[in-house]
Amino acid sequence: MYAWIFRHLPGNVFWRVLQSLVLVATVVAVLFLWVFPAIAPYMTLLEGDPAVG
Repeated sequence: MYAWIFRHLPGNVFWRVLQSLVLVATVVAVLFLWVFPAIAPYMTLLEGDPAVG
């Protein structure tokens, strides 16, 4: 999958690596800002944590 994404990015190797890093940073930011906080109340691992809820 990663090779497919890398092959379809435009530019030479430098720009592909830079675009790949931006894509990874964007995915991580979306996960930490919206996805993880949205599912945190449903995780039984965090029961009793006063910071959740």
